[in-house]
Amino acid sequence: MRKKVSILMSILVLVTVVLGGCSDGDNQTGKDTSNGSSQTQTQNAGGDETSTGDAVYGGSIVVGITQDLDSLDPHKAVAAGTKEVLYNIFEGLVKADKDGNLVPALAESYTISPDGSEYTFVLRDGVKFHNGDLVTAEDVIYSLKRCSGLLTPQEEGVVIESALSAISDIIKVDEKTVKVVMGEPSTELIGYFTCSIIPEDYKEQDTKPVGTGPFCFESYTPLTELVMTKNPDYYLEGKPYLDKVTFKISANTDAAFMELMAGTIDIFPYLTAEQASQLKDTYTIMEGSMNLVQALFLNNAEGPLADVRVRQALCYATDRQAVIDMVAGGRGHVIGSNMFPSFTQYYDAELETYYEYNTEKAKELLAEAGYADGFTFTITVPSNYQFHVETAQVLVEQYRQIGVEAKIQLIEWGSWLSDVYQGRNYEATVVGLDAELVPSDILKRYRSNASNNFLNYKNTEVDELFAKAFATVKDEEKETYYKEIQRLLTEDAASVYIQAPALLVAVNPNLGGYTFYPVYVQDMASVYYIGEAQVNE
Repeated sequence: MRKKVSILMSILVLVTVVLGGCSDGDNQTGKDTSNGSSQTQTQNAGGDETSTGDAVYGGSIVVGITQDLDSLDPHKAVAAGTKEVLYNIFEGLVKADKDGNLVPALAESYTISPDGSEYTFVLRDGVKFHNGDLVTAEDVIYSLKRCSGLLTPQEEGVVIESALSAISDIIKVDEKTVKVVMGEPSTELIGYFTCSIIPEDYKEQDTKPVGTGPFCFESYTPLTELVMTKNPDYYLEGKPYLDKVTFKISANTDAAFMELMAGTIDIFPYLTAEQASQLKDTYTIMEGSMNLVQALFLNNAEGPLADVRVRQALCYATDRQAVIDMVAGGRGHVIGSNMFPSFTQYYDAELETYYEYNTEKAKELLAEAGYADGFTFTITVPSNYQFHVETAQVLVEQYRQIGVEAKIQLIEWGSWLSDVYQGRNYEATVVGLDAELVPSDILKRYRSNASNNFLNYKNTEVDELFAKAFATVKDEEKETYYKEIQRLLTEDAASVYIQAPALLVAVNPNLGGYTFYPVYVQDMASVYYIGEAQVNE
């Protein structure tokens, strides 16, 4: 009999406060904590409103998140949980809409040469940074060079986007036009121009970030909260509606759930199925997709896991649907490789059944590898994500059926980033990986020399296929190459791929406009109060 165990954790923290703000902002200091109505509603992915009714301007809300921010500078942030927050403060030349289309943002238009050798962007007129300065072509060139590694000298801590290394030059055509010249032609690069545009001569992004987004940074208290206020100069008419949004950092999902029960959080996007059931009478419960690949990611260079037969045995011993049933109430999409089902053109659905649940086959493979009596390994899991913790707990029970003892090690998110993701000092981990709206982005970490290849996976055939896929300008060829990469990852059991998780979100029923996107973001610009705006101290 399978059991789901809920782990409650409390973390004591010391905090310091960093202050900043918008120029010319008309900020309100209140915090809305009302729950008012008891109406409920479930909204499927693709829907863009939690409730119907007249949208009003004003008010403030509290949004719950379960990890601290790893940087306030958008070009230094690594964690998806950081990027989903900074999305509201920064913007790129393009951005994704709710249907997955890349639409103009700071650029009013763009063109790509037929051979993929040049990208030309025409900038919007009159867009201002939060400090009041106009966005210039020089700011765009600086930002793109900073992200692509073309700055000399390169700034310490900036995460270079490897895909942008294909750029050979960035040219100012005129005051409104910037041309990006490719050293290697590619039609895939447009998805990477979502990278944030920041002012060239501003030196305080680490502590007082300045962007062009619908909200301005006001303050940040590590391990506690980030506060942002309405950008009065935002270029899109009618947005944002809210005056103030506070992203409140909870130690884990259980801690956030307690605040939901108390009514001190208005939106929380990481509910378990059990929690959603308990909140259905006081919150609108929306269902969408996390747009993540959740897996038991394996260190392919560590102990028994270096043997492909051992990794394959773990795949056969994993009842993925049972995991989904246990931790998500049956919500979630079984996957067989490292690709989102929402990338329909490139997703290989046949791989979903490549490893059917088969404990006898798993035992045979272990015996062939010299582990007939099993072995012991550790699953390191970030403690702030209860969803991943509970997934690991189910896996422990499943692997016991083949004589493998898996132990769970819970660590804080900062330690996971330094020890697992950067240091590669682990055996296995359960997390979710996100990606830009580019098929190469979710697969490129599997290249042998990729700096973010924390799995230590190596396959020269994958390296060659990736290079071909990225270089070709023919969609049908890209599709073939990326599907071949997925199949190799599955055959090699690079990791135990489990699911594309469902996203259950609790929303204050007095709010409308909450929108799901095919990327990992929390867009507060479209959220509004229905009826009278509310601001509570």
